[in-house]
Amino acid sequence: MSTDLIPLNTTLSYANLTDQVLRVRAVQAAAAYNTPTLVLVLHAYMTTASRKGARTSRKTLGAYSLAVQDFIPWAQSSGVSLLRPGRRDGGRYLSHLQQRPTGGKGKSGLLAASTIAQYTAGVRALYRALNWAQATEAQPFGEVYVPSDPTPGIVKNPPYLSEVDLVLPHCDAPLAALLFLCAHAGLRVSEALSVKASDVQGKTLTVHGKGGKVRRVPLGARTRQALTLLTTLDAAGRYFDWDYGQATYRARKVFAACGCEWRGFHAARKHSGTRLYQATKDFTRVGLFLGHASVDTTRRYVAVQDNDVSQEVEEW
Repeated sequence: MSTDLIPLNTTLSYANLTDQVLRVRAVQAAAAYNTPTLVLVLHAYMTTASRKGARTSRKTLGAYSLAVQDFIPWAQSSGVSLLRPGRRDGGRYLSHLQQRPTGGKGKSGLLAASTIAQYTAGVRALYRALNWAQATEAQPFGEVYVPSDPTPGIVKNPPYLSEVDLVLPHCDAPLAALLFLCAHAGLRVSEALSVKASDVQGKTLTVHGKGGKVRRVPLGARTRQALTLLTTLDAAGRYFDWDYGQATYRARKVFAACGCEWRGFHAARKHSGTRLYQATKDFTRVGLFLGHASVDTTRRYVAVQDNDVSQEVEEW
C-alpha cells in the first residue's frame, strides 16, 4: 500500500511507524521540502530517541521547530538538497544567519548570537532526526561552529535593580505576584506561570522546573503575602491563566508607565541571583536556588562589581 494513502499528522503517529515506512515518509518530505512533515519527524525523534526523550521541553521543541521552519525555505531557495547537501552548505546557512537583520519588534541590527546558535542547534537536530529515520547520513553542520557572543549576557541584559520596587505598586495582584516569583523567588517565568496553590507549603514553594526537575525554594515574606492576595482559577489551584506573551504584554505596559526599560522576565530572575550572591558570596548556593545544573551557568546570572575584591587586596 502506498504510504501516501495513510494520513499522519501527529508526532506519535510518526514515532509508531515501521522503520521502512518512516524512512519513506522522511525521504518524501525532504525531497518535497515539506516543512510541516519534517517538523513532525523532528518531534518524533526528539521525544522518543534523543537523550531527554519524552522529557524534552515544549520550549525546546518550539525553538527547534522555528529553526526548521527557517532553514527549509532557505535550503529550497538556495538550491540545497536536504538529503544530499554539499559539504559547505552548513557554513553557507550560518553565514546567511550572521548577515540577517533581526526581526524582533523594536530591535535593530543583526540576529543575536544566541538566536543564531539556537537556529543552528535546531537544524543539527533535524539532521539527527533524518539519520534516525534512515533518510540520510549527511551531517552538514558537523563542522560548523557558531562563534560565541563576546559580550557577556549579564552586560547585554543586566538584572533589574531599583526597577522592581518602583513598578510593583503599579501592578495588579496577579502581575505583582508574578514579578515577586521571578525577582525574589528566582523562578523562570514559565515556572512562575505554572505555580499552583498546592505548591506552596508554608514558607517554601515546590517548583517544577526544566527537564522535569523539581526543587524547593524559600519564599520571602513579601512574596508569600503577594500569593495570599490571589484567588485560584480552577480546580487544579492555578494562580495564572496567562501565556508568556500575555504576561509580557502586561509587564511591559506597567514598566513603560513607570518610565522603566522592560528587559524581560529574565532580568528579574537575574535580580534575585545577584541579590542572593551579594548576601552569600556563594555561587553554589545561588545555583541551587535558581535551579542550575552548573555553577558556570549561575555566573552568567550574577552582576559582580568590578571592584568586588578591592578591600581584600588593599593591604597586600
